[in-house]
Amino acid sequence: MVNREKVERQQKHTNLNQAKPKTAQKLLNVHSEIETIDLAMEDVINEEQKSRRAWAAHNKFIRQAISDDVKIEDAFGRLIPGAK
Repeated sequence: MVNREKVERQQKHTNLNQAKPKTAQKLLNVHSEIETIDLAMEDVINEEQKSRRAWAAHNKFIRQAISDDVKIEDAFGRLIPGAK
């Protein structure tokens, strides 16, 4: 989760396709473009953090399975490389 307390703010000027911020603003149900951009970036950061944690857990699981000599198959019955 992104910390909203005591953050540094800077003035930014951008050239954006106006349809994208307006669409995102409606989807996110916020009132201003600043809120839209802030919330959208927060969502991207949070999703990336969750993805990294999920891959770390996946890799830990695979390493443990390999060290325990466990056979792992995917949903199609193919062996996971490295797992016996």
